[in-house]
Amino acid sequence: MKRQKRDKMTRAHAKGYQAGILGRAKENCPFQACETRSEWLGGWREAVQDRISTFGMR
Repeated sequence: MKRQKRDKMTRAHAKGYQAGILGRAKENCPFQACETRSEWLGGWREAVQDRISTFGMR
């Protein structure tokens, strides 16, 4: 069975999350289109919140 590619929005969100977890700046968003950029930034924000809650509890 072939693996289907994830849709562009899901990939953008996942890539933004990865960037946020790694501590990269949101200005490094590789997307120019409004919708995909918004998804990337949403993932980035989610990761930053996760990092704060994880590391802030120490």
